[in-house]
Amino acid sequence: METKPNKNLLIEVEKLTKVYSQKKASSVKALDGINLKISRGEFLAIIGRSGSGKTTLLNLIGALDKPTSGEIRFEGKVLGEFSDRELATLRREKLGFIFQAFNLLPSLTVVENLESALIHSQISKEKMKNTIMSLLDDLELTDMSNRLPLEMSIGQQQKVAIARALVKNPTLIIADEPTGEVDPIAGGEILEKLFKLNKKSKITLILASHGTSVNLKADRTIFVKDGKIVSQKDAGY
Repeated sequence: METKPNKNLLIEVEKLTKVYSQKKASSVKALDGINLKISRGEFLAIIGRSGSGKTTLLNLIGALDKPTSGEIRFEGKVLGEFSDRELATLRREKLGFIFQAFNLLPSLTVVENLESALIHSQISKEKMKNTIMSLLDDLELTDMSNRLPLEMSIGQQQKVAIARALVKNPTLIIADEPTGEVDPIAGGEILEKLFKLNKKSKITLILASHGTSVNLKADRTIFVKDGKIVSQKDAGY
């Protein structure tokens, strides 16, 4: 089923539920009837404690997992009707992921880590180089281009992870606790960079955090608890 696309609506979540079955234990309902709409270019913050369901919600929106029930529409198309191959193409071409653990390849330099995200793209080597160097400049990493991840600070590694997510010019960036491993100063710098890149590039950004400082920059903040959205607020409120 495909709905008539709303040009300003990127994602629509309806009655989304995720239940994890456990052996020798009762089932865990990680999400419980979530309804959510996300506009193109929006910076949405999802705030909740560990175990609240925010990571599960990100994984479902990012097509990394499948719901127990309910629907997710991306650009008007129901993800549940995609084949595994179509989901892989969606993740590769339209989604960028930023994880708390960075997931950089330790044997590759900064530039090579970014090139690895473009391995299936059809862009020329010259355009790839220009795109990578422009991103590194935006993130103040130009002098680090030939370093290995372990030769950099934790904050610098996270900036590389951000650059890798952005380098393919995705439609959506999904960031799960991107400042969880860095100190407060570095975390503030990372949030500021993401905010500026969101406004500059108009890429939709969904960022989950257990802290509340992120909602100061977000266009909208939703608060989750026990797998449900319990409240939300727009910027300035």
